[in-house]
Amino acid sequence: ISPIQVKEMMDSGEEIILLDVREPAELEIARIKGALHIPMNEMSERYQEISDNPTANIVCICHHGIRSEMVMHQLWGLGYQNAKNMAGGIDAWSVEIDPKIPRY
Repeated sequence: ISPIQVKEMMDSGEEIILLDVREPAELEIARIKGALHIPMNEMSERYQEISDNPTANIVCICHHGIRSEMVMHQLWGLGYQNAKNMAGGIDAWSVEIDPKIPRY
């Protein structure tokens, strides 16, 4: 899913969970307000914090979209059938949606 599609979902009032899977140090550099932060390496222990609803709209984000794609597949395996990956990650979000978010 593209950053523009994610922004459109957010603006329409559609309920989505932005799941930031980057490391804490990366979060200090750049973040999307309201995103739930669970680092990729903690996902297997903490995935229950995301939602009790297996049909929740979850959009996984990382720096460029590689780690978040892996987490998306992991979430599919855990029963979260509507998990998606934001293409290009927070870097693409900064370029396409909010240039105030620092790029790194």
